[in-house]
Amino acid sequence: MTHTPPSVAIIGAGISGLTAGKMLGDYGVPYECFESSDRIGGNWAFGNPNGHSSAYRSLHIDTSKERLSFKDFPMPSHYPDFPHHSHIKSYLDDYAEAFGLLERIHFRTGVEHAQRLPGGGWLLRTEDGEQRPFDALVVANGHHWDPRFPDFPGEFTGETIHSHHYVDPSHPLDLHDKRILVVGIGNSAADVVSELSQRSHRNTVVMSTRSGAWVVPKYMFGMPGDRLARTIPQIPGGIQRALVRKLPILISGKPEHYGLPRPDHNFLEAHPTMSSELLLRLGSGDASVKPNVERLDGRRVHFVDGSSATFDVIIYATGYNITFPFFDPEFLSAPDNRLSLYKRILRPGIDDLAFVGFAQALPTLFPFVECQSRLLAAYFAGTYRPPALADMERIIAEDERRYTGHFADRPRHTQQVDYFVYDHEMRTKELAAGLARARREGPVALAGRARVAQPV
Repeated sequence: MTHTPPSVAIIGAGISGLTAGKMLGDYGVPYECFESSDRIGGNWAFGNPNGHSSAYRSLHIDTSKERLSFKDFPMPSHYPDFPHHSHIKSYLDDYAEAFGLLERIHFRTGVEHAQRLPGGGWLLRTEDGEQRPFDALVVANGHHWDPRFPDFPGEFTGETIHSHHYVDPSHPLDLHDKRILVVGIGNSAADVVSELSQRSHRNTVVMSTRSGAWVVPKYMFGMPGDRLARTIPQIPGGIQRALVRKLPILISGKPEHYGLPRPDHNFLEAHPTMSSELLLRLGSGDASVKPNVERLDGRRVHFVDGSSATFDVIIYATGYNITFPFFDPEFLSAPDNRLSLYKRILRPGIDDLAFVGFAQALPTLFPFVECQSRLLAAYFAGTYRPPALADMERIIAEDERRYTGHFADRPRHTQQVDYFVYDHEMRTKELAAGLARARREGPVALAGRARVAQPV
């Protein structure tokens, strides 16, 4: 029996869409990629005209270049340990050129609507007015572009932005001589507080946090911290977490020393905040900390500890929604950022639909999406077959318990994955098991078309 690969459409030309396209090409699967912007890079295209970049002018990646590199395309050795966003964009440009990816990307051709046809297969309506049929669809539109805001009682009458729209202290707002409240304590919040609290800007900067966070520096013991964080898959996750539980205090001391609340969780039970500057700013008195917001009243903000203060600007660094604007909501959505996928790729029961990049892979995302794309390409090439539907559902539940069960139940933690464990299991077990199933049972016959043809 021979397998005829399906025609595949990819939505998005960020890191996920690029790696998906590269792997599909390697496996001989025909595809076309649709990108709403005039350039590749998605989140890493600073000033992206489609509005999907969250990169601010001073942004440096929180992952070291060794952990960030694709396995088949290492980052240049002359890059710094923690590259600037311009380095990342240049790296992606080189990646796309090296593997001939640009010729299959339709720029300024976003997908306005993706309809799954009754018998399977897809009809895409693109912004140029075209209707385009495909056998299968890969969703790679990212999950750091639709800002999520908290629902605080009352109304704030000063200026408000989300960190997604923050560029620098002069754009889009003039953030000098201002009283600024930054809501959140993730990586973006730490960077914004650290930048705006520099004395040269003459601001009063306050950080508001609901639950606290463990703040760890980018360098530990003279090297990038993620070099120390390599997970050994053979050691149970609970033991690993217990071994490093005291690490932030050993490195930086108690959070209370900097005015931060003691986190309401143990280290690695929520996203740690990677920052080498935040604790310095707090310890130097350049910024201060308040607990969660209770209510808004004009320009006065009341906090849950009974205190209040007046502000000119609120910057919400409160995360993002997982959004699929091209799907009808009744077909597929991700309420509370929950999206159940087999190996964070396949949607049980919809065999011609796949996702890439919808995960919070610690400590690194780039090789994670590369790993996902390898399985994706094998699936459409007919050399990987997932288990039966009931087994897929069972494994999804098991994986969610394993990867997210020890995390606080919040929208930002619904997609947690330990990259090293994931990659190890994909390479040593899943791909081989899927190949054996494909040889035994045949490739998946996608609903829209008979995929398996008898040779003449």
